Order: sequence, then structure tokens, then C-alpha cells
Amino acid sequence: MSDCIFCKLANGDIPTTKLYEDDEFTVILDAGPASKGHALILPKKHYANIYEIPEDVCARAFVLAKKMATRLTKAMNCDGFNIVQNNGEAAGQTVFHFHIHLIPRYAGTEPIVANWKQGELTDADKADIVAKFNAAAD
Repeated sequence: MSDCIFCKLANGDIPTTKLYEDDEFTVILDAGPASKGHALILPKKHYANIYEIPEDVCARAFVLAKKMATRLTKAMNCDGFNIVQNNGEAAGQTVFHFHIHLIPRYAGTEPIVANWKQGELTDADKADIVAKFNAAAD
């Protein structure tokens, strides 16, 4: 996609600080990091979100996320790690090119991923969700 900034970053059209690259993905440091070592996994091909990315590419992206998180944890000596992937504006997606955030976490810092107030899962909610989920089967 010619006007997608993440396509340009992933394919080297815009300079980045690259941590890793192969034929399918580029991993770069986030220019506006949530923590020291925050990186992004970017597919070189354009997929707007998880709904558009082929399953095999998505699987490889998450295998790469595990490898990168393991290496960044060792490199940054962090105390925890967030792997975040947002889909749609309501979920916090601001760039509509599938990407995975790799966010090292350090003891004593504020949580980066929003914590939510636990609600209640009623028997009626369970039945409703299961029925809707089963009706949405491919």
C-alpha cells in the first residue's frame, strides 16, 4: 500500500533502527516507545489487521514475537514483557497495518497495558456468548 507508513518502514523506504529482518518481516525500535526497548514487528506485505492477515503469516508473526521477546528480555534485563496486538480503532489501533508491539517491562514502573475492572460473568451471559460464538462459525 503506497500511502501506508508501516509499509514504508518495513520495506526500508523510511530509515528505522532495525533489530531484525527476514524476507517477510522487519522488527524495528518504536520511535515513540512505551518503555526502553519497545519494538514493533511489521510484515513487509500490507494487511490492515488480524482479520486480513493469512493464518500462516500470522502464525509466523507470533512465533517471531516469542523469539524477539526472549531475546529482548535477555538484552534489556527487563522484569516482564507485554506482547500487544490491537485491531480496530475501538481496541486502540492507530496505524492500520498489522503489527505486534514488543514492550519490555521494568519493576516499579506503571503498567503500560490498561488494567481493567473485573466484571461478572453470569450464567445468562455465558449462554448468550456461547450461542453467538457458535452461530458465527465459518
